[in-house]
Amino acid sequence: MLKLTRRGLSRAFLASSVLSAAGLMMPAVSSAQQGTDVTFHKDIEPILQRACQTCHRDGGVAPMSLVTYDEVVPFAGLIEYRTGLRDRAGAMPPWYAEKEVGIQHYKQDPSLSDEELAAISAWARGGVPKGDVADAPEPLNFDDAAGWSAGQPDLIVRTEDITVEGQAPDWWGNIPSIPTGLEEDRYVKSVEIREVNDLDLEAVGDTVGGRNIVHHMIWSTQVQDENGQATERPVSWPVHEIARNPDIFDEDAGRLLRAGSAIVSDSVHLHATGVDTTGHLEIGFRFHPKGYEPKYQPAIIGLGNGVDISIAGNEDNQELHAYAVLDQPTKIVTFEPHLHAPGERMCLEASWGYTVETLSCVGYDHNWVRGYAFEADHQPLLPKGTVLHIVGYMNNTDTNPNVPDSRNWQGSGNRSVTNMFIDLGMRVAMSEDEFFQEMADRRRNLNLGPNDHVIGCPLCLAPLVAPVELTEEDKEEMSDAKIDYLTIKDEEKEIMPHMAVAGSEGE
Repeated sequence: MLKLTRRGLSRAFLASSVLSAAGLMMPAVSSAQQGTDVTFHKDIEPILQRACQTCHRDGGVAPMSLVTYDEVVPFAGLIEYRTGLRDRAGAMPPWYAEKEVGIQHYKQDPSLSDEELAAISAWARGGVPKGDVADAPEPLNFDDAAGWSAGQPDLIVRTEDITVEGQAPDWWGNIPSIPTGLEEDRYVKSVEIREVNDLDLEAVGDTVGGRNIVHHMIWSTQVQDENGQATERPVSWPVHEIARNPDIFDEDAGRLLRAGSAIVSDSVHLHATGVDTTGHLEIGFRFHPKGYEPKYQPAIIGLGNGVDISIAGNEDNQELHAYAVLDQPTKIVTFEPHLHAPGERMCLEASWGYTVETLSCVGYDHNWVRGYAFEADHQPLLPKGTVLHIVGYMNNTDTNPNVPDSRNWQGSGNRSVTNMFIDLGMRVAMSEDEFFQEMADRRRNLNLGPNDHVIGCPLCLAPLVAPVELTEEDKEEMSDAKIDYLTIKDEEKEIMPHMAVAGSEGE
């Protein structure tokens, strides 16, 4: 068992009192507000079940349970405040995709609609009426599977126990390799990591970082012989970070987990909670069916800067920029901003020719690291030569509760009080024909016409905007995928009856 002890350094951390905040945020209720039609059982309880109770329940990771009426009422004002933060640090549920810009179709999106936010506000300010219990939804059944956001894993691998003393300094190092026990090769559709520890949640701070000892783990899997020696190149997996949501791979790009492989890591960051804590990580893999073969391979793209960052003290709205040029057609599967304490927001932009589009902007909270997986028919499809551009927005002032001392200049580094600026999102590489086929399928699946606009696919609608009648001679020089992409099918012609079709040479 790995044990981290104190070396004369103490841990400083930020924590706020939820109970105090709840008292301050609780609204005054007037007699006029008592007549609201919004009630707990009819309107509020379904919202809590969908977006809150996975964490806010007995045995959950949240600091309070929000299951029953009596549990929820003391926090009504705080719930209104935290949900009203929408896409900024501290918002609940912890999902920060901005709804006014970029693609709006994400997998596992727990965010609240404007109507849900209005209902919470009306209920909190209208006397928190309980309503008729007959209107209540069926209670959720919280079994062990409920702790896995992506679904019950097919394989769970457990690390050895790690003990971190309450006032120990931060520690970086490696952990012993852990055999997966897998006896046959399998392709993975998602991976999720959770920490299990013996911490008394009522005895520690209210931030997620204050309730975990493993800040992050960079890891891979590696086939090993009976002596623990590697026999093949390692396979990299998404980094584990505090409060990270599951990583869901593209349906056509499952990640290979080989038989006889072990989990290895030489970059584990441990962080004290303030009290002696023992815990371990559980790594949950969900598999594709046997016989599955991936269509695509991951695209390796470096997008970010972790070397020469300079963040001035006592200054808000500082910008960081990084660029990458795609050397092949690429599908973007996820957008995952990685910043440190001063980080407040990141945007992803794509430029191709005269087309410049913001694909996504998300807020950032260093206590809740989120990856944003685009839905299948909304994943950006970008041609070779596209310039990817990320913009990070940094707030190093005392208005940012994650910054311990805003007077200090900050540079690059691994600690939370130093900085990184990276998009850790997943992408897959495509051949030219695969790119043509993906665009043709996208156009037809979404029933797009020439006057529509699809963010993140600058060439999807080109055949509709400037249609070309292909000759047999043209087709002889083209692949089937390109012909399909350029061909306007009868059902597509129905939504563009007045479009002129030019010959292949532009007659």
